[in-house]
Amino acid sequence: MRAMQVTAYDAPLSMQELEMPISAAGEVLVKIDTCGMNFADTLMIKGTYQEKPPLPFAVGMEVCGTVKAVGEGVSDLQSGQRVAAYVGSGGLAEYAAIPAKACVPIPDEMSAVDAAAFLIAYGTSHVALDYKAKMQPGERLLVLGASGGVGLTAVELGKVMGAEVIACARGREKLEVCRAAGADHLIDSETDDIREIVKGLGGADVVYDPVGGDQFKAAMRACNSEARLLPLGFASGDVPQIPANILLVKNLTVMGLYWGGYAKIRPSVLTDSFKTLIDWYVAGKIKPHVSNVVPLDQANDALDLLRTRKATGKVVVRVS
Repeated sequence: MRAMQVTAYDAPLSMQELEMPISAAGEVLVKIDTCGMNFADTLMIKGTYQEKPPLPFAVGMEVCGTVKAVGEGVSDLQSGQRVAAYVGSGGLAEYAAIPAKACVPIPDEMSAVDAAAFLIAYGTSHVALDYKAKMQPGERLLVLGASGGVGLTAVELGKVMGAEVIACARGREKLEVCRAAGADHLIDSETDDIREIVKGLGGADVVYDPVGGDQFKAAMRACNSEARLLPLGFASGDVPQIPANILLVKNLTVMGLYWGGYAKIRPSVLTDSFKTLIDWYVAGKIKPHVSNVVPLDQANDALDLLRTRKATGKVVVRVS
């Protein structure tokens, strides 16, 4: 089979011919149709992500495909079934042996492109806003990095969950994408004063932040009492240092979220979230925004779209 692999850190991926994997006990062999790309993939290529697979390896954390073989002990999946899965790495390959418990059957209504763009982005936002922040209808949600892969789903889910949504992104073109996703208010991170605008709107009750840096600091100072802040990543490259005195005075709560970690510590959090999200998809309440779909041999171009912030929503690689 073909796979686009990392053979050296901080270098372009290269196409390799590999042996076909075999599904062991508890696994299924999946023919991968599509792979959703994430900013974390670019960090993994640099060797700076919190998980560091041994070289060589293929990036690609979320996939959609068809079950081709079932390992011993697997009873709830069968050959020919369409599934999506969070795999952590290995998605930029034509086949993968995946633990059956990591696979989510997908409905006929969901395309392979939508399925590959679904799990991490929507899963991260839903777990953050529902399970962690316990956001309530009528609360005011500030989404930083709102035009990105996870940020745009936070805007969309925020509206579905009844929040008043403030979207912060770079440039008017990206902000219009946020408006189309349901944002009530728009902030241009290049030119606008985040703190003053949010305070003028009445302050934030929940802050969703995959950016970090100065934007996190401004958002914190625009929070209402008892607000919840969710640092999800640091796309700015700056991990903010949180002043405890502000947490104390405003009774703020900062909640870290590493969505993938729940696959190990409490997988029911993810599976329960997936059930809700798939129901919302089938009901037409949510729809992934995919700005680019590229073939496997152009996976380096897909990653460049993420590095240069040229994509809006998700970037998907069509593997086969």
